[in-house]
Amino acid sequence: MPIAPRPYYLAVIVILLFSALAADAADQSIVLKAARMFDGKSKSLIPNGVVLVQGDKIVDVGSTVTIPSDAKVIDLGDMTLSPGFMDAHTHLTLDFTGNFNERRLKELQTNVSEMTLMAISYARATLEAGFTTVRDLGSRFVSSPEFVDVALRNAINHGITPGPHMLVATKGIGATGGHFDATGGYRDKLFGREPDPSEGIADGPDEIRKAVRFEVKNGANVIKAAVSGGVLSLADEVDTPQFTPAEMAALVDESHRLRKKVAVHCHGDQAAREAIEAGVDSIEHGSFMKTETLQLMRTKGIYLVPTLMATEYIMSKIDSYPPALQAKARAAGAARSEMFRNAVKIGVKIALGTDAGVFPHGDNAKEFALMVGLGMQPIDALRSGTSNDADLLGIGQAVGTLEKGKRADIVAMPGDPTADITATERISFVMKDGKIIRNGPATPRTAAVRDDDLDLPAD
Repeated sequence: MPIAPRPYYLAVIVILLFSALAADAADQSIVLKAARMFDGKSKSLIPNGVVLVQGDKIVDVGSTVTIPSDAKVIDLGDMTLSPGFMDAHTHLTLDFTGNFNERRLKELQTNVSEMTLMAISYARATLEAGFTTVRDLGSRFVSSPEFVDVALRNAINHGITPGPHMLVATKGIGATGGHFDATGGYRDKLFGREPDPSEGIADGPDEIRKAVRFEVKNGANVIKAAVSGGVLSLADEVDTPQFTPAEMAALVDESHRLRKKVAVHCHGDQAAREAIEAGVDSIEHGSFMKTETLQLMRTKGIYLVPTLMATEYIMSKIDSYPPALQAKARAAGAARSEMFRNAVKIGVKIALGTDAGVFPHGDNAKEFALMVGLGMQPIDALRSGTSNDADLLGIGQAVGTLEKGKRADIVAMPGDPTADITATERISFVMKDGKIIRNGPATPRTAAVRDDDLDLPAD
């Protein structure tokens, strides 16, 4: 008489069956088809684009791909396939929109844990807009030791919450009283003491080396420094240098010793020239750079990350900022268009970066149209947000183009983006690591909730 299997063995059998089914599902090939394809490197679109995906990798791509009989085929019709977009300058843990003074007060009132929860919605909005990779350049909160960008990156990597691949800069590095000094504009000693290298504020080559080491120790993938004044800081002029040449040299040397690239916030021409001579990897903003400085950038192969969207948004909401910031924004806005046109003409390498957080997260793709409007060819704008960004970030071997063996980060947009670049703003299909994130409408964006938005009973 056969012996009935014990419950333990039944459980094992069920687990093995489900594991086998899950493995089969994971191994199933997915074929993406569309009327055209931008592969991230060609000078024109490819008709009848087909991408074959298995697991998290692209296994074949072209117009005449052999389709496995058991593959799941997704025909997107009159759309254009593209490598997932990248943004080389975001602030996924921050929200600088709205009234400037109200926002500064709210930052002091809001718990950093709550800000972290808000960042989850910012990350989702960015991913669903088609940005599968970002370089997040600064996450600092007044008198807080937290590394929220590191936590967000790790949570995304572990599958806890959806979001783009993130390369993070932690707090960034700046000078006392400079653009990154979060105590600037407040009365002296309001926060008890002056910020130090553990908060990214450093003076002199030795302190800057210490700040670089501290940020790498705590998870930085890239080093960001503010080497000139900025628009949204109250205690500095927008174009003045904030690092000495010796400090700049120490920043670059220490970062490169630790195999980290260096991105510098820089509006002013003098600071840009000194940064270029020191060997930084990218200039962020660059509003006041002169032709000679741009030519030096081209010679040295340094990237410009123009962040046109930030200026565009600030100028559209100019009355929301204090008079001192309005004056700085107008000066930077008046200069940046000519600078960008010159950079395109000279042939400076340009990578798409937006400064998301200054404007609402998820609107990143509007940068494409701004670049085209200032003289960049649409196909070059597409490259700036894919393969150029991948090259700048040092991840071109894994992403940035649709090629066999690369990560399956793929988006699709309606029509022909070389005829209408605003198609990049209407992404309806997003795949990250071979998983479909979106095939249709995006998740409604969640606005940050303020106390006065809540219908709470009176005390």
